[in-house]
Amino acid sequence: MHRHTIEPRPDWQTIVEAQGLIYPLTRYPDDSLRPYWDESAYYSFSAAEIESLEEVVEELHGMCLAAAEHIVTHERFADLGITDPRLAARVAEAWRRRAELPSLYGRFDLRYDGTGPAKMLEYNADTPTSLVEAASPQWFWMEDRFPAADQWNSLHERLVDAWKRQAALLPPGAPLHFAHSAADELGEDLMTVAYLRETAEQAGLTTEAISVEEIGWDRLSGRFVDQRLRFVRACFKLYPWEWLAADAFGPYVLDTLDNGGATGTTLWIEPAWKMLLSNKALLAILWELFPGHPHLLPAYLDGPRQLAAPDGPGYVAKPLLGREGAGVTVHPPGSAPAQPEEPCCYQELAPLPDFDGNRVVLGAWVVEEEAAGLGIRESAGLVTDGYARFLPHLIR
Repeated sequence: MHRHTIEPRPDWQTIVEAQGLIYPLTRYPDDSLRPYWDESAYYSFSAAEIESLEEVVEELHGMCLAAAEHIVTHERFADLGITDPRLAARVAEAWRRRAELPSLYGRFDLRYDGTGPAKMLEYNADTPTSLVEAASPQWFWMEDRFPAADQWNSLHERLVDAWKRQAALLPPGAPLHFAHSAADELGEDLMTVAYLRETAEQAGLTTEAISVEEIGWDRLSGRFVDQRLRFVRACFKLYPWEWLAADAFGPYVLDTLDNGGATGTTLWIEPAWKMLLSNKALLAILWELFPGHPHLLPAYLDGPRQLAAPDGPGYVAKPLLGREGAGVTVHPPGSAPAQPEEPCCYQELAPLPDFDGNRVVLGAWVVEEEAAGLGIRESAGLVTDGYARFLPHLIR
């Protein structure tokens, strides 16, 4: 694994915007605009490294499914902050009937520097983003700059194939709605959903676009409807399950949840059981089930334990449902203890690799059950937040 600097293409912004990345710049607190898509550098890997990372990702995915089974079997929903018995019951039902429910993708965030074993930082299994840039612009960047190279990137083909395989699980005769939140000002959610909708259409599915805010509730029929008052029978939503369940319409979501084969209800993608994997409590449960595993970091729910000892490695306190690094606090050895305002997972501090002053995290994608591609983000600090940059990669 190496980082290389390179001169960006003169018209890079126009190019990537035409490829769907309509948010190539990030606005900073000083009101300046700086590249989010950053092709002033790229990372290269050996084929052996990529093959090893693929194996790691698929092993971790299997371990996460085992952890989900453990949570449901031992009814450990409270550890995830799921205290509503009705919601817990629906999540458990979705897990038990998961073979009947479409489930598309997820993204592991990994710590890896090319020398030691990759370590799992978290699993974004419900509403992962950075998909557009990983699937499309970085592939075309490689074809422009290094046409003889290769890339860990079969995302597009695997997504289309996944829709084809799972089409039989969708309600017959109904369009598949694709929903994003209109509160998204950058356009990232909009374009992520638009891209996934494109892959579904390439798989032969009939689709409709809608914002979450435009989904209505028909009191007479007791069903969700779109802008044209058609029943929403199946909907891919880039909207976290914890938000959906807590919304004013949350009770209706649970009342009409299609957890496999029901009629007169709504099938949501990703399914409710993804709440088991998109929660940071998963990290602690994984460490409990697989202690000492080479691809895991020690993690706990009841406090940092020995991680906070004077001679300990330090720790990171992560809110159970935090996103984009929000609420994450870093506690190096000897620092003041965390005083979180909400339930957290305490994970061993494993500082992100530093490449020329850039902290890098690997986003490894899973489509259905298989490793499917890689996206790389860099940040200036230890936490990968909303100011991170996306860099392309290739295989030497």
